[in-house]
Amino acid sequence: MVIFFIFIFGTIIGSFLNVVIFRLRAKKSFLKGRSYCPKCKKQIVWYDNIPILSFLILRAKCRNCKTKISWQYPLVELSIGILFLLFYFKYLSNFEFLIFDSLFLIRDWFFVSVLIIIFVYDLKYYLILDKITFPAIAIAFIFNFLLGFSLANILIGAIIGGSFFLIQFLISKGRWIGGGDIRLGVLMGVMLGWKMVILAIMIAYVIGASFSIILLISKKKSLKSQIPLGTFLSAATIIVMLYGNEILEWYLKGLMIY
Repeated sequence: MVIFFIFIFGTIIGSFLNVVIFRLRAKKSFLKGRSYCPKCKKQIVWYDNIPILSFLILRAKCRNCKTKISWQYPLVELSIGILFLLFYFKYLSNFEFLIFDSLFLIRDWFFVSVLIIIFVYDLKYYLILDKITFPAIAIAFIFNFLLGFSLANILIGAIIGGSFFLIQFLISKGRWIGGGDIRLGVLMGVMLGWKMVILAIMIAYVIGASFSIILLISKKKSLKSQIPLGTFLSAATIIVMLYGNEILEWYLKGLMIY
Protein backbone atom coordinates (compact mmCIF):
# COMPACT_ATOMS: atom_id res chain seq x y z
CA MET A 1 0.00 0.00 0.00
CA VAL A 2 2.86 2.38 0.84
CA ILE A 3 4.45 1.64 -2.54
CA PHE A 4 1.20 2.49 -4.31
CA PHE A 5 0.81 5.82 -2.50
CA ILE A 6 4.44 6.80 -3.14
CA PHE A 7 4.01 6.09 -6.84
CA ILE A 8 0.79 8.12 -6.99
CA PHE A 9 2.44 10.93 -5.05
CA GLY A 10 5.33 10.84 -7.52
CA THR A 11 3.02 11.12 -10.52
CA ILE A 12 1.26 14.10 -8.91
CA ILE A 13 4.61 15.80 -8.40
CA GLY A 14 5.45 14.93 -12.01
CA SER A 15 2.24 16.62 -13.13
CA PHE A 16 3.24 19.73 -11.19
CA LEU A 17 6.70 19.67 -12.76
CA ASN A 18 5.10 19.65 -16.21
CA VAL A 19 3.26 22.83 -15.22
CA VAL A 20 6.51 24.35 -13.97
CA ILE A 21 8.29 23.53 -17.25
CA PHE A 22 5.47 24.96 -19.36
CA ARG A 23 5.11 28.15 -17.32
CA LEU A 24 8.84 28.74 -17.13
CA ARG A 25 8.87 28.83 -20.91
CA ALA A 26 5.80 31.07 -20.99
CA LYS A 27 7.37 33.26 -18.26
CA LYS A 28 4.35 32.90 -16.01
CA SER A 29 4.05 32.07 -12.33
CA PHE A 30 3.68 28.32 -11.76
CA LEU A 31 2.10 28.88 -8.34
CA LYS A 32 -0.90 30.89 -9.50
CA GLY A 33 -3.89 29.92 -11.61
CA ARG A 34 -5.26 26.61 -12.81
CA SER A 35 -3.87 24.60 -15.71
CA TYR A 36 -5.22 25.39 -19.15
CA CYS A 37 -4.84 24.22 -22.73
CA PRO A 38 -2.14 26.33 -24.43
CA LYS A 39 -4.13 26.22 -27.71
CA CYS A 40 -7.75 26.99 -26.80
CA LYS A 41 -6.90 28.59 -23.40
CA LYS A 42 -9.75 26.74 -21.64
CA GLN A 43 -9.14 25.62 -18.08
CA ILE A 44 -8.55 21.91 -17.63
CA VAL A 45 -11.15 20.33 -15.35
CA TRP A 46 -9.88 18.16 -12.50
CA TYR A 47 -10.90 14.85 -14.09
CA ASP A 48 -8.85 15.71 -17.19
CA ASN A 49 -5.84 16.46 -15.03
CA ILE A 50 -5.30 13.05 -13.43
CA PRO A 51 -1.66 12.01 -13.98
CA ILE A 52 -1.16 9.45 -16.79
CA LEU A 53 -4.78 8.24 -16.67
CA SER A 54 -6.33 11.37 -18.17
CA PHE A 55 -3.80 11.31 -21.02
CA LEU A 56 -4.86 7.76 -21.88
CA ILE A 57 -8.60 8.43 -21.54
CA LEU A 58 -8.40 11.55 -23.71
CA ARG A 59 -6.23 9.69 -26.24
CA ALA A 60 -3.59 12.42 -26.06
CA LYS A 61 -5.97 15.17 -27.18
CA CYS A 62 -7.52 18.22 -25.51
CA ARG A 63 -11.17 17.55 -24.70
CA ASN A 64 -12.22 20.93 -26.09
CA CYS A 65 -10.11 21.72 -29.17
CA LYS A 66 -8.67 18.23 -29.88
CA THR A 67 -5.12 19.58 -29.99
CA LYS A 68 -2.60 16.82 -29.41
CA ILE A 69 -1.12 16.59 -25.93
CA SER A 70 2.63 16.04 -25.80
CA TRP A 71 3.94 12.68 -24.61
CA GLN A 72 6.18 14.68 -22.31
CA TYR A 73 3.34 14.91 -19.79
CA PRO A 74 2.73 11.21 -19.04
CA LEU A 75 6.42 10.36 -19.43
CA VAL A 76 7.47 12.91 -16.81
CA GLU A 77 4.67 11.77 -14.49
CA LEU A 78 5.60 8.11 -14.91
CA SER A 79 9.32 8.82 -14.54
CA ILE A 80 8.89 10.74 -11.28
CA GLY A 81 6.59 8.03 -9.91
CA ILE A 82 9.20 5.35 -10.66
CA LEU A 83 12.13 7.44 -9.40
CA PHE A 84 10.37 8.24 -6.13
CA LEU A 85 9.89 4.50 -5.63
CA LEU A 86 13.52 3.71 -6.47
CA PHE A 87 14.76 6.18 -3.88
CA TYR A 88 12.30 4.81 -1.33
CA PHE A 89 13.65 1.29 -1.95
CA LYS A 90 17.19 2.63 -1.65
CA TYR A 91 16.63 3.65 1.96
CA LEU A 92 14.28 0.79 2.75
CA SER A 93 17.12 -1.63 1.96
CA ASN A 94 18.71 -0.59 5.25
CA PHE A 95 16.04 -2.80 6.92
CA GLU A 96 15.02 0.03 9.23
CA PHE A 97 13.38 3.08 7.76
CA LEU A 98 14.16 5.68 10.40
CA ILE A 99 13.15 9.33 10.66
CA PHE A 100 16.69 10.29 9.60
CA ASP A 101 16.30 8.16 6.47
CA SER A 102 13.05 9.96 5.65
CA LEU A 103 14.92 13.28 5.68
CA PHE A 104 17.41 11.91 3.15
CA LEU A 105 14.48 10.60 1.09
CA ILE A 106 12.76 14.00 1.06
CA ARG A 107 16.07 15.58 0.05
CA ASP A 108 16.54 13.13 -2.82
CA TRP A 109 12.96 13.59 -4.02
CA PHE A 110 13.58 17.33 -4.16
CA PHE A 111 16.88 16.86 -5.98
CA VAL A 112 15.27 14.54 -8.52
CA SER A 113 12.42 16.99 -9.15
CA VAL A 114 14.88 19.81 -9.88
CA LEU A 115 17.01 17.59 -12.12
CA ILE A 116 13.99 16.43 -14.13
CA ILE A 117 13.01 20.06 -14.78
CA ILE A 118 16.55 20.74 -16.04
CA PHE A 119 16.58 17.48 -18.02
CA VAL A 120 13.35 18.25 -19.91
CA TYR A 121 13.89 21.99 -20.33
CA ASP A 122 17.38 21.61 -21.76
CA LEU A 123 16.26 18.74 -23.99
CA LYS A 124 13.45 20.85 -25.44
CA TYR A 125 14.89 24.36 -25.44
CA TYR A 126 18.70 23.92 -25.09
CA LEU A 127 18.66 26.17 -22.04
CA ILE A 128 19.41 25.80 -18.32
CA LEU A 129 17.65 28.49 -16.34
CA ASP A 130 19.36 30.37 -13.51
CA LYS A 131 16.00 30.77 -11.77
CA ILE A 132 16.11 26.98 -11.26
CA THR A 133 19.80 26.35 -10.58
CA PHE A 134 20.51 29.23 -8.17
CA PRO A 135 17.69 28.47 -5.68
CA ALA A 136 18.43 24.74 -6.02
CA ILE A 137 22.11 25.32 -5.15
CA ALA A 138 21.12 27.18 -1.97
CA ILE A 139 18.56 24.56 -0.91
CA ALA A 140 20.88 21.64 -1.75
CA PHE A 141 23.64 23.27 0.33
CA ILE A 142 21.33 23.63 3.34
CA PHE A 143 19.97 20.08 2.98
CA ASN A 144 23.38 18.43 2.77
CA PHE A 145 25.01 20.54 5.46
CA LEU A 146 22.19 19.80 7.92
CA LEU A 147 22.27 16.09 7.01
CA GLY A 148 25.94 15.70 7.82
CA PHE A 149 27.93 16.59 4.68
CA SER A 150 31.13 18.34 5.64
CA LEU A 151 31.46 21.94 4.50
CA ALA A 152 34.70 21.02 2.72
CA ASN A 153 33.01 18.21 0.78
CA ILE A 154 30.22 20.50 -0.41
CA LEU A 155 32.47 23.42 -1.34
CA ILE A 156 35.12 21.30 -3.06
CA GLY A 157 32.36 19.49 -4.97
CA ALA A 158 30.94 22.84 -6.10
CA ILE A 159 34.40 24.07 -7.15
CA ILE A 160 35.18 20.89 -9.09
CA GLY A 161 31.77 20.79 -10.78
CA GLY A 162 31.79 24.48 -11.70
CA SER A 163 35.49 24.71 -12.65
CA PHE A 164 35.31 21.73 -15.00
CA PHE A 165 32.81 23.55 -17.19
CA LEU A 166 34.20 27.05 -16.59
CA ILE A 167 37.56 25.98 -18.04
CA GLN A 168 35.84 24.60 -21.15
CA PHE A 169 33.77 27.78 -21.44
CA LEU A 170 36.86 29.99 -21.27
CA ILE A 171 38.95 27.89 -23.67
CA SER A 172 36.15 27.72 -26.27
CA LYS A 173 34.92 31.28 -25.60
CA GLY A 174 31.45 29.89 -25.04
CA ARG A 175 31.31 27.77 -28.19
CA TRP A 176 31.40 24.36 -26.50
CA ILE A 177 29.13 24.94 -23.54
CA GLY A 178 26.96 27.68 -22.08
CA GLY A 179 27.00 29.48 -18.77
CA GLY A 180 24.08 27.37 -17.60
CA ASP A 181 26.29 24.27 -17.70
CA ILE A 182 28.72 25.96 -15.28
CA ARG A 183 25.93 26.66 -12.78
CA LEU A 184 24.62 23.11 -13.21
CA GLY A 185 28.13 21.82 -12.48
CA VAL A 186 28.12 23.77 -9.22
CA LEU A 187 24.68 22.36 -8.38
CA MET A 188 25.87 18.82 -9.06
CA GLY A 189 28.87 19.34 -6.79
CA VAL A 190 26.72 20.66 -3.96
CA MET A 191 24.27 17.78 -4.37
CA LEU A 192 26.83 14.98 -4.66
CA GLY A 193 30.06 16.08 -2.97
CA TRP A 194 33.46 16.07 -4.65
CA LYS A 195 33.95 12.32 -5.22
CA MET A 196 30.55 11.63 -6.70
CA VAL A 197 30.45 14.76 -8.87
CA ILE A 198 33.57 13.52 -10.68
CA LEU A 199 31.85 10.18 -11.26
CA ALA A 200 28.66 11.90 -12.47
CA ILE A 201 30.57 14.03 -14.98
CA MET A 202 32.34 10.92 -16.33
CA ILE A 203 29.03 9.08 -16.72
CA ALA A 204 27.37 12.09 -18.35
CA TYR A 205 30.08 12.33 -21.00
CA VAL A 206 29.91 8.60 -21.71
CA ILE A 207 26.12 8.82 -22.14
CA GLY A 208 26.39 12.00 -24.19
CA ALA A 209 29.09 10.59 -26.45
CA SER A 210 27.09 7.39 -27.01
CA PHE A 211 23.95 9.27 -28.01
CA SER A 212 25.93 11.69 -30.17
CA ILE A 213 27.55 8.83 -32.10
CA ILE A 214 24.14 7.22 -32.68
CA LEU A 215 22.67 10.52 -33.90
CA LEU A 216 25.66 11.17 -36.17
CA ILE A 217 25.46 7.70 -37.70
CA SER A 218 21.72 8.07 -38.25
CA LYS A 219 22.40 11.56 -39.74
CA LYS A 220 19.94 13.19 -37.35
CA LYS A 221 22.70 15.44 -36.08
CA SER A 222 25.91 16.86 -37.56
CA LEU A 223 29.22 17.68 -35.88
CA LYS A 224 28.06 21.30 -35.62
CA SER A 225 24.72 20.43 -34.00
CA GLN A 226 23.98 21.63 -30.49
CA ILE A 227 23.80 18.93 -27.81
CA PRO A 228 21.70 19.34 -24.63
CA LEU A 229 24.53 18.65 -22.18
CA GLY A 230 22.33 19.57 -19.21
CA THR A 231 20.07 16.64 -20.07
CA PHE A 232 22.96 14.18 -19.84
CA LEU A 233 24.35 15.81 -16.69
CA SER A 234 20.97 15.64 -14.97
CA ALA A 235 20.50 11.98 -15.90
CA ALA A 236 24.02 11.11 -14.71
CA THR A 237 23.43 12.90 -11.40
CA ILE A 238 20.29 10.86 -10.76
CA ILE A 239 22.14 7.64 -11.64
CA VAL A 240 24.94 8.50 -9.21
CA MET A 241 22.46 9.43 -6.48
CA LEU A 242 20.93 5.98 -6.83
CA TYR A 243 23.89 3.76 -7.60
CA GLY A 244 27.02 5.88 -7.19
CA ASN A 245 28.61 3.78 -4.45
CA GLU A 246 28.02 0.55 -6.35
CA ILE A 247 29.40 2.00 -9.61
CA LEU A 248 32.47 3.40 -7.85
CA GLU A 249 33.10 0.09 -6.07
CA TRP A 250 32.77 -1.84 -9.34
CA TYR A 251 35.12 0.58 -11.11
CA LEU A 252 37.78 0.45 -8.38
CA LYS A 253 37.63 -3.36 -8.30
CA GLY A 254 38.19 -3.37 -12.04
CA LEU A 255 41.26 -1.19 -11.63
CA MET A 256 42.66 -3.52 -8.95
CA ILE A 257 42.22 -6.57 -11.22
CA TYR A 258 44.28 -4.94 -13.93
